[in-house]
Amino acid sequence: MTNSLDRRSFLQRGAVVTAGAVLAGGTQALAAHGALAAPGRRGQAVQAPDNGGYGPIAPTRDRTTGEVLLWLPAGFEYASFGHEASFAASRGLPTAGSDGYPTPGRHDGMAAFPTSNDGIVRLVRNHEQGYSPVEGASRAYDRALIDDRDEAYDPMAAGGTTTLTFDTRSLELTDSFISLNGTSVNCAGGPTPWGSWLSCEETVNGTHNGFTEDHGYVFEVPADGGPVGGPYRAMGRFVHEAVAVDPATGIVYETEDSGETSGFYRFLPNDPRDLAAGGQLQMLAVKGEPGFQTFTGVSDRVGNPMPVEWVTIDDPDPTPITTESVFAQGAAKGAAAFARLEGCWYDGGSIFFNATSGGDHKAGQVWEYRPRGRSGGQLILLFESPDRALLDAPDNITVSPRGGLVLCEDGGGEQFVRGLDERGQIFDLAKNSTSNAEFAGACFSPDGEVMFVNVQTPGVSFAIRGPWEKGAL
Repeated sequence: MTNSLDRRSFLQRGAVVTAGAVLAGGTQALAAHGALAAPGRRGQAVQAPDNGGYGPIAPTRDRTTGEVLLWLPAGFEYASFGHEASFAASRGLPTAGSDGYPTPGRHDGMAAFPTSNDGIVRLVRNHEQGYSPVEGASRAYDRALIDDRDEAYDPMAAGGTTTLTFDTRSLELTDSFISLNGTSVNCAGGPTPWGSWLSCEETVNGTHNGFTEDHGYVFEVPADGGPVGGPYRAMGRFVHEAVAVDPATGIVYETEDSGETSGFYRFLPNDPRDLAAGGQLQMLAVKGEPGFQTFTGVSDRVGNPMPVEWVTIDDPDPTPITTESVFAQGAAKGAAAFARLEGCWYDGGSIFFNATSGGDHKAGQVWEYRPRGRSGGQLILLFESPDRALLDAPDNITVSPRGGLVLCEDGGGEQFVRGLDERGQIFDLAKNSTSNAEFAGACFSPDGEVMFVNVQTPGVSFAIRGPWEKGAL
């Protein structure tokens, strides 16, 4: 069972620990050097020498299958696990969890949580499956998240989460089960400091187009397998991507993945110990620059803080609904527009998040938000990709225990896990050899020794360990 902080003790202690990461101050150095990440600025290169200290990546065999599923630097090893049923069946691996249901596919956002047993980690993993009532889900492993209809939020929706128990000493999966079902397009989310996963729906489908329930919400999944409640409607109904909780205040930050009409939000809970008790949803605006477009013409601002303010969303759960219903409310009050906001992560007093198609080259941006009390703060562009060969559409993000940023790509062609070091320089950590599908769900074990990450299609999870001390990760 999870040995995690409950909401009350977390707030009383002013905790600065999030599940899935050991917090470090290294990201503050990264922000301080952010200006060096501007292409050609101050004569600095953006490709880290010697691949960030890790040396070149090369084909590396999986301990589980014996196949080359990833490229990694020398000295690193990995084991695949939690394979979707079709992938597992073709390799003679278990196709179902301990609950008897086939393992679903489209693995996406994920977080790791400590348990009372050393070396044993709980993972909660999203499955970005949607399906319309007309299309249905024909394959058994696609239906795994909707077949148990008594437990499903919406029996017409095929998304949700699985919870897994993993032994980091032997790199082996010991248990897995469906923990949330009947939701739709569960893309990313984020861990809470009190030991749960906030799973986000990246859609606004609902009863207006044939589902039995409305979608586009945040759901809370206890890592210890406890019961899951209903949607947190006050946190907004929009094309959700990820969330990050500030453990000092209980404020939840949220990203939106809706083209160039994506907002960066925060949820001020009425009771930080109980997100179901409601609260106020707000959207970030750049002070003095109403309607600021962050996704173009800003490369010269890399490393330069921009003061921000927050505007209130009057109706976070509007009816009728479109993909822009919530964003439009914030935009009307001067809120900023981003290009496809995806992963976000809390570390060291800051929120780090990716704009997947932001920047003049539409190849991606990495942002930092530094809170300053409850009324303002600073927005900092840490990195803007000048070339897709360097960084192509960063999606999920996490902070390593050693202070570097881990960026999961969701672009075209070959897909990589990239690192961003304290000098704003990019390097390669892993390459997908199974397909050209995106990486997702990067997170670290509580001791910082194992990094977990998913490939979405075919759905496979990986546990990676090695000489992290050679570089920033």
